[in-house]
Amino acid sequence: MNALLEPHIEMLPMCQSDLDEVLTIEYSVCPFPWSRANFADSMVSGYSCWVCRMDGELVGYFVLMLAVDDAHLLTISIAEKRQRMGLGARLLRQAMRVGRDGGAKALLLEVRPSNEKGLAMYRHFGFQQIGVRRGYYPAENGREDALVLTHPLAEVTA
Repeated sequence: MNALLEPHIEMLPMCQSDLDEVLTIEYSVCPFPWSRANFADSMVSGYSCWVCRMDGELVGYFVLMLAVDDAHLLTISIAEKRQRMGLGARLLRQAMRVGRDGGAKALLLEVRPSNEKGLAMYRHFGFQQIGVRRGYYPAENGREDALVLTHPLAEVTA
């Protein structure tokens, strides 16, 4: 492929001015989306919040909470029209690097069993299930469990 035709992809810290674009994606891909306040509070609390831009267009984001030994991936999403392009994998690698660089030994996350795309990506990366949180997520007809997955960060390559 001609290098001039390849998109320019950037990983950047999320800022307040990104929130309208973040929320557009959040409300289009998440059945029970985070609010503007959830994202704003995450930034104020010092969580590691990142966006992915492709040729200037905000196409994805994640929020990562660093704890003593673990990094907890709170949310990660890619715009629906930009899925299946490897951008989710790029964002996940970035989250893993940020966690490792922050001193975390492992990345922990929860995922809905019904999120087949997310589960496939996490399994591709070698995440292992370590538990189930019963009734963790709101769902159309009550609550949905969360699968708890982890990945050691020592195995992440830059």
